[in-house]
Amino acid sequence: MTTTAIIMMIIAMLTIWGGLVLAIINLGKRGDVAPEDVRGAEVHRDL
Repeated sequence: MTTTAIIMMIIAMLTIWGGLVLAIINLGKRGDVAPEDVRGAEVHRDL
């Protein structure tokens, strides 16, 4: 395995696992909001 391949593998791993960690942190902070809880938000619908 060449040095370039190892560097690309590390960048890809950091991107994937970093995104997963950021998503988990975001869900921990904001939680999962049910649609019934979004009553105050304005909903735009095209009919």
